[in-house]
Amino acid sequence: METFAIDVRDVTKKFGGRTVVNHIAMQVRPGEIYGFLGPNGSGKTTFLRMLCGLLKADAGSGHCLGLDFRSESAEIKKRVGYMTQKFSFYEDLTIEENLDFIARLYAMPQRPAAVEKSLERLGMTERRRQLAGTLSGGWKQRLALAACLIHEPQLLLLDEPTAGVDPKARRDFWDEIHQLAAGGLTVLITTHYMDEASRCHRLAYIAYGNLLASGTVDEVVKAGGLTTWEVAGANLAALADKIRGLPGVEQVVAFGTTLHVSGRDAEKLHASVAPFMTAAHRWTKIEAGLEDVFISLMETAKDNFT
Repeated sequence: METFAIDVRDVTKKFGGRTVVNHIAMQVRPGEIYGFLGPNGSGKTTFLRMLCGLLKADAGSGHCLGLDFRSESAEIKKRVGYMTQKFSFYEDLTIEENLDFIARLYAMPQRPAAVEKSLERLGMTERRRQLAGTLSGGWKQRLALAACLIHEPQLLLLDEPTAGVDPKARRDFWDEIHQLAAGGLTVLITTHYMDEASRCHRLAYIAYGNLLASGTVDEVVKAGGLTTWEVAGANLAALADKIRGLPGVEQVVAFGTTLHVSGRDAEKLHASVAPFMTAAHRWTKIEAGLEDVFISLMETAKDNFT
């Protein structure tokens, strides 16, 4: 029987009369990088907080790191590293002082050695005495990740960790995450970036509290059932206005100097756009991408705000 680092079902949370997480199930294997995607307000952060015991679920059952995620949350907290969206460390303390403070919170033995290891692992030794408040976004991200790892957790929960970080820092961050996963660490990460989603072993898409898709990238794209045409040529904005809303045309999205025109009913889509397939534009049928699928899912999802 396969063992999962996360194995939960029917996880539910309501605030007032609004269901923000609606009977979500998730299974994540040890050493897996699992992407958790969805629009703002979709319930991703709420789900993460319930997993690590910062928020009590209204319903659901299952285990996180072999522990009951509802009744043994205190023990789960000791084994999880949680990186929040907002930088949450003391800006008037140095990198080293912040790490030492976190080590004290976990009552770690041989605290100086643990701090030194964290500094070395993420290349911060030379900046150890720099105030956290003076760090760039990429270095703040490194400090946050080091703090999450200092107590040697079994699971990392990363909530949009690369928001506002430059491309090189993002790539370095993901290289580090893959190294950690190769060493057996399990990672559940929320992101809005499609290139980052593609670097996950598996992923899930949630919108307005409901799980709409899950699996590998290929499985999610295939399940989306989209037919997509790439259109190149002049006056694409005018073309988009003409075809948007036609039968079978579910989305018309600009991608650089091209348009992606997509729909689930291939025959109806082709019948609507065929009159526009003239010499003025080049139409090429392509494989739908993650972004095509996620935009489609988001547009068909029902808002749960009311």
